[in-house]
Amino acid sequence: MRSLVRDSVNKMAGYIPGEQMPRKDIIKLNTNENPYPPSPAVVGAVAEIDPTDLRLYPDPGWSDFVGKITELHACDTSMVFVGNGLDEVLALCTRAFVENTGSIGYFEPSYSLYPVLADIREVAKKPVELGENFEWNMPLGYDSSLFFLTTPNAPTGIMYSRDTIRQFCKEFPGVVVLDEAYVDFASDNYMDFAKEFDNVLVLRSLSKSFSLAGLRVGYAVGSSILIDALIRIKDSYNLNSLSQRIALAAITDIDYMRGNVRKIKATRARLAGELSKFGYDVIPSEANFLLVRPQGISAGDLFSGLKKQGVLIRYFPGKMTGEFVRITIGTDDEIDRLLECVELLS
Repeated sequence: MRSLVRDSVNKMAGYIPGEQMPRKDIIKLNTNENPYPPSPAVVGAVAEIDPTDLRLYPDPGWSDFVGKITELHACDTSMVFVGNGLDEVLALCTRAFVENTGSIGYFEPSYSLYPVLADIREVAKKPVELGENFEWNMPLGYDSSLFFLTTPNAPTGIMYSRDTIRQFCKEFPGVVVLDEAYVDFASDNYMDFAKEFDNVLVLRSLSKSFSLAGLRVGYAVGSSILIDALIRIKDSYNLNSLSQRIALAAITDIDYMRGNVRKIKATRARLAGELSKFGYDVIPSEANFLLVRPQGISAGDLFSGLKKQGVLIRYFPGKMTGEFVRITIGTDDEIDRLLECVELLS
């Protein structure tokens, strides 16, 4: 039966999401979800939903939500695209901006969906390997049709300097996608580059800082030419009406989101300090997770040992990440339990 499937699909490795376990007693620190509930405004929006409205198609242009985005980022409506999560936006970028003879670039390590999207398109992958300390040095003469630049990067949590990224956007011949899924936890953002450069898209997600990973809403801001290309190839109604209403409620309550972000950043600093006391190497993070190299136990054994104790973290076997684990920042109580288990295992 595999003969019925495209040969390239049979050969490719698909994206592997973080483990989702149905048990309620699990402390889940493996998929960078927000440990705090979404805004009360979201709860109110859900309560006001009239089920009879579901007989109607959603707004294909996401008008109300886009209107609020333009207020937040001081841009025109023609500069905003909304997707069913950022993964849809990323996939559409590979279809809109890469010819069949083109190529897709990204950091290595970075978001592991990027090479999968290149394989789906059957175009060349041009990863840029980060240095021993995850520093970024662009190879001389490098080019590609599209470059996914995650900032802060995942799984490292590192954010590269404004001057470095600005120079890259200025000189790069193709489309640069600044994937800012974690940027609300960072000390800076580069949304202004979406307005300064015609070849730059800046992507934002409601999954992390807004506590809406289950909603699947993300958006892109960039030049009207790039946005128009995405609109031309999107599904007719790519974001359902419930998601549009709930997302609008969430971004209307920015203060609530920022309050949760402050708590997460404080817990991030505390966790980094406590793990350092165990002798762990902690990569300075601008995201809602830490990448750490354990001492006295291998990364794989720490991952397995914590799982047996009911604590899920993320382990990425591989050349550059095999000595590390990634830990999502949870509540203070969750982090206390994590640290108790780490002490027992280390």
